[in-house]
Amino acid sequence: MRFATSLAACALALAFSTAVLAQGLPRAAKPEEVGLSTDRLKRLSDRMKQGVKDGELPGAVVLVARNGKVAYLESFGLRDPEAKAEMKNDAIFRIASMTKPFVSVAIMMLAEEGKLSIAHPVSQYLPEFKDLKVGVVKKKDDGTSEVVLEAPKRQMTIQDLLRHTSGLSYGVAGSDPLKQAYVDAKVGDPNQTNAEMVTKLSKLALIHQPGTTWEYSHSTDVLGAIVEVVSKMPLDQFIAERIAKPLKLPDTGFMVDASKANRGARPQKEGPKNEMPNVPLVTNNAKWKSGGGGMVSTAADYARFCQFLLNGGQLDGVRLLSRKTVELMTANHLPPNVLMGPDMWRFEALEPGRHMGQGFGLGFAVRVDAGRSPLHGSVGDYFWGGAYGTYFWIDPKEKMFVVVMMQSPAARLPYRYLMRELVYQAVVN
Repeated sequence: MRFATSLAACALALAFSTAVLAQGLPRAAKPEEVGLSTDRLKRLSDRMKQGVKDGELPGAVVLVARNGKVAYLESFGLRDPEAKAEMKNDAIFRIASMTKPFVSVAIMMLAEEGKLSIAHPVSQYLPEFKDLKVGVVKKKDDGTSEVVLEAPKRQMTIQDLLRHTSGLSYGVAGSDPLKQAYVDAKVGDPNQTNAEMVTKLSKLALIHQPGTTWEYSHSTDVLGAIVEVVSKMPLDQFIAERIAKPLKLPDTGFMVDASKANRGARPQKEGPKNEMPNVPLVTNNAKWKSGGGGMVSTAADYARFCQFLLNGGQLDGVRLLSRKTVELMTANHLPPNVLMGPDMWRFEALEPGRHMGQGFGLGFAVRVDAGRSPLHGSVGDYFWGGAYGTYFWIDPKEKMFVVVMMQSPAARLPYRYLMRELVYQAVVN
């Protein structure tokens, strides 16, 4: 009886293990199977371990996949520095702006169903946006400033929201009265709904004429509101039922339940004041489901999302987008004469612009020229990151993608640069 019980327990464990593995991507027997060098990938591991040892970051999970197989998946450091809990590959992270590609996919799914067109004015779906004005800050004779309102030369479109040329911005406290107005209106309040956020934005002046300037902004939050209006579903429900469930992303959403709390990654004190970054717990269920930055995920889940995009909109027999739609999303949509907004520090890798060989598509930054960016990559690679430290890029030419998960706002840019260097130097075939 004891043997039978033990045998049954082993069978159950094996079945559970197989089910978990089935949710992931195939693993390469060794990196050389997909043209990567084991020895050279060790440089990546050594540098990550050194970064943890030197206190540059608390911990991280790094995943590299090529030709449809995971060639490298390693975790480093601590998942929770205060609890001294070891980082593991299944850790759950706040992904901040890596939410934006999910919402962009949702919009394009609705477009494919004929429920919206990205060429339409935003006001067709959000009537409150119909009478938006453009604010222009002008100096008065006495040295003070005033905001003069001008009519937009055209209305913003859904395409403008997707490529951040809407005229919207993020709120920044300071001398710019247009951006200070966002702060005063509490546009980023976690205790609001998407509809309430839209009402707040509708009462503020645009920062730029629509279509003229790339400026990172609340645009994708507005896209989330459009998803809700058009689909007649809350944004979190749409992503859960229409994207996460069919793609088998069990730990991806706007929060996870308390049973997964012991997998949540946490930051460490950092920065010039050695302060704890304000990274919400992965179990935190905020009222505002921010389409621009509210989600959580794991390296394995986000890898499946990347593979879905790299496959042209399908994964494991499930198709959510057509190949032509993914091609449209990953093309450069910035007009040749577009200006670049002043807040380039918000860009999540390197600033977009022709001088860097980079543009912006429908939800991602896109490399459009070889030899301009100082970072490794290929023409056509597309990428984005999150303010809490997460980052991904997809390189169709190399049939490769990389997912980096950590909760360290201060280390995010240096490590994104490092990842590009250390992954591409390992490509040997």
